[in-house]
Amino acid sequence: MLMRPMSLFESLESNGAISLSALFSGTVGGECLSTLSVERLAFALARGGWPASVVEPKSNIALRRVYDYVESVIGVDVQRADGVKKSPARVRALMRSLARNVSTQASLATIRDDIAGDESAITERTMASYLSILRRIFVVEDLPAWNPALRSKTPLRTAPKRHFVDPSIAAAVLRASPEKLLSDFNTFGLLFESLCVRDLRVYAQALDGEVFHYRDKSGLEADAVIHLKDGRWGAVEVKMGAVEIETAARNLMKLKEKVDLDKMKEPSFLMVLTATELGYRRDDGVYVVPIGCLRE
Repeated sequence: MLMRPMSLFESLESNGAISLSALFSGTVGGECLSTLSVERLAFALARGGWPASVVEPKSNIALRRVYDYVESVIGVDVQRADGVKKSPARVRALMRSLARNVSTQASLATIRDDIAGDESAITERTMASYLSILRRIFVVEDLPAWNPALRSKTPLRTAPKRHFVDPSIAAAVLRASPEKLLSDFNTFGLLFESLCVRDLRVYAQALDGEVFHYRDKSGLEADAVIHLKDGRWGAVEVKMGAVEIETAARNLMKLKEKVDLDKMKEPSFLMVLTATELGYRRDDGVYVVPIGCLRE
């Protein structure tokens, strides 16, 4: 069994008012209200879903555990993975670049160029080797691209999105405390998307489903697509603030129009996953769901 970090519902920070299972079955109720403040969300993100940290009453100790884990990965776990000695400085530089590029489709070339400012003597071959080890020890877990049947021959971008298994790893590598996240909403937004992907993976796994992302060469994208083995699927855009909901909903409707529904099922739901308080169903059928209300 694949054991993942705990979701916000498992750590009791989501009230679970909206069920992913209910979204797939079309039995979601009315409005919901999240009590998860943005300050608490920043802390939960930086702390991570590590069981010992979730139950730790002292916040400074809970945050310190993630830093210690990152140091252990760099200094011990990566070295033990295949018995070949590796440069801790290069591993750290790679993890820092991955953290800076989290929730993006950054290529190896982009990461190599980004690392050049930290560690210039690393090659793409070395990076690929280090990335393979980070995946093997379950530190990195990229989000693969979704390839649906489309009405037109729109070229798809098939590169995965960069993610850690838990966004707290990225926050720790960047030394991004909850306070720093609250003062840097660009970084907070990228890590928030990674947090949502973590939770969606936990909930989808309970439904025997998988999570992907969608992006085509026209720029249309969905941050997450949950696809169940019986063919049912739902698309998700992740947006922290309410001002972005309208654009996100329009993009989801455009994606629905592009999918060839003669070859695939209609989406079970379209959802904007947010850091806001109020959850509801829009007139166009798109659900607005706070991450503090979601469960499996």
